[in-house]
Amino acid sequence: METSAVRKRVNDAIELARREAAERRTRSDQAARDYGQFLKEVATPLFRQIADSLKACGFNFSVFTPSGAVRLMSDRSQEDFIELSLDTSGDRPAVIVHTSRARGRRVVDAERPIDADTVAAITDADLLDELMKELRPFVEK
Repeated sequence: METSAVRKRVNDAIELARREAAERRTRSDQAARDYGQFLKEVATPLFRQIADSLKACGFNFSVFTPSGAVRLMSDRSQEDFIELSLDTSGDRPAVIVHTSRARGRRVVDAERPIDADTVAAITDADLLDELMKELRPFVEK
């Protein structure tokens, strides 16, 4: 194979990688902006409403807002929580629901993305549906 052909292919691969990285950074930056607004206007108020409803039903949960996340945590155990955060490490940014439950001495952790094309596409109803799925193990007796 000729050196010029190999060099051209290598240069094309480098250019493609740079373009894809720039596109990924642009998507991540937009997702971070959208997520900040989503956290402030949708997620945190919804988490507070859920905590209030749980307290009315006898389940004591509190809402915490660590940087870039919102967490619904049991007042009985710091190991029992549902947390929402943004993951920009992949090719497509995603809102992640992280759940942790203590079962005796064992802690069960699970993470899964909310299925949406973009952060801005997640509605309060979508988020409520996802949180209700994750909340069931905490309230079953």
